[in-house]
Amino acid sequence: MPGVTAAFGLRTRLVIAFLLVAAVSAVTTAALTYREARSALLVRAQDTAVASFREEVEQFVPGLPLDPESLRWDLYAIAARAKPHPWIVFAEYGSLRASSGDRPVSGVLTAELRRTALTSPHGSFERVVKDGKAYLTIAMPVMTRVVAGGDALPSGLVLFAVMPMTNEEGDIDALVTAARDGALPGLAVALVPALLAARSVLRPVRALRRAAQSMGGGQLDTRIPVHGRDEMADLARTFNDSAARLERSVQELRDAGVRARRFASDVSHELRTPLAGMLAVTDVVDEDAGTLDPETARAVRLISLETGRLAVLVEDLMEISRFDARAAELVADEVDAAEAVRSTLSGRQWLGRVRAELPGGLRIRLDPRRFDVVVANLVGNALRHGGEPVTVRLSAREGVLITEVRDSGPGIAAEALPHLFDRFYKADAARSRSSGSGLGLAITAENVHLHGGTIRAENAPGGGALFTVELPFEGPASWCGAPDGPGSARGGDRTEATS
Repeated sequence: MPGVTAAFGLRTRLVIAFLLVAAVSAVTTAALTYREARSALLVRAQDTAVASFREEVEQFVPGLPLDPESLRWDLYAIAARAKPHPWIVFAEYGSLRASSGDRPVSGVLTAELRRTALTSPHGSFERVVKDGKAYLTIAMPVMTRVVAGGDALPSGLVLFAVMPMTNEEGDIDALVTAARDGALPGLAVALVPALLAARSVLRPVRALRRAAQSMGGGQLDTRIPVHGRDEMADLARTFNDSAARLERSVQELRDAGVRARRFASDVSHELRTPLAGMLAVTDVVDEDAGTLDPETARAVRLISLETGRLAVLVEDLMEISRFDARAAELVADEVDAAEAVRSTLSGRQWLGRVRAELPGGLRIRLDPRRFDVVVANLVGNALRHGGEPVTVRLSAREGVLITEVRDSGPGIAAEALPHLFDRFYKADAARSRSSGSGLGLAITAENVHLHGGTIRAENAPGGGALFTVELPFEGPASWCGAPDGPGSARGGDRTEATS
């Protein structure tokens, strides 16, 4: 019953189950008691009536020939000595009929009872219900002895006693009423132990819930007090053991993460000084590469290129390690978003290769350096792995600054979309070497999240990859002027790509 389970809590279900058990027990006990009491009442009345009537019939010696009027008086006399309740005595002899009562009772007598009375010298009896009333019907044949001391033979006269069982039915109805009236108070009394039992069961369950919530909040040292040796105590011990193992595992993972971050940071830091020297040397060597023979010049330029890549990788690793150590901080300032994007493109000499749609006058609080990294990484990624022209578009709605970077390349494979912001992920498995460090998009996502924003990648409907960054406004931010139209090129707000 999933609907009932969802509608009621555990406490309610426990109380209902307890009351149902109590109700079933009460009904079963009442039914068994009723059956036994009813049987005892009916059997006692039946045995008394049958024994008394048999005794009266055995002592009855009718005068012969039978006279209906004198027979009726004999029946009155037998009925007067009825036990345990008044009888109506009815006689049949051939076509002769006589009764001690004014009411006809022959309709209560069954054909089976009549046949048994004629064939059995000891008579028979039945309980009959007619018109909603219960009767005990007894049939006894009157026996005669043809010869003194000989066997008794049926005389053909049969006496019937009909005893209404009104008193017994009243006693039975009283039993039913008493059982019914006692059920509701019994259930009310059973409610008290039901509530106490539910409370005792739910107390450790609530403690388990609080402990689970505490662990979910990061308090892995949470434990549950253990009392007794029942199933709930076993559950508490199991929870404590699992919590202890989880705490040890998490601590080991944390320690390993700390060691890994420290290792990356230390290695990156140690590499910076020799790399700085190597870069200075390669710059000098590059200047003289033209004076060297071709083979040596190619080797020198390759060393210079790889040294530059290594320097970028080290800087990215140090940046990632700061994010992992939660040491990265925002240095927010109120800037013009369009000017910030334009400065990024200009500083990297991309103005001639990128189409920019930058409405002027939108000022927002953000970290200019980190925003520069975000835009530079997305545009650089589009230029390297997408296709020109690349478009950068700024817009705003409902307190959110939206930066879109779209290229005109073939787009991103569907299986690569969920992993684009993973560290060292290569969308093209065949491109094991690239000009980037493999951390650019991961650093971009970390910078966006540090601003409280979101970033997503998708394939644009018209082709190409589309990266969308949404940064919430921090503090006052507003349009300081009317946004430029799509075709405006005023103030360099829109720079067309050149071919």
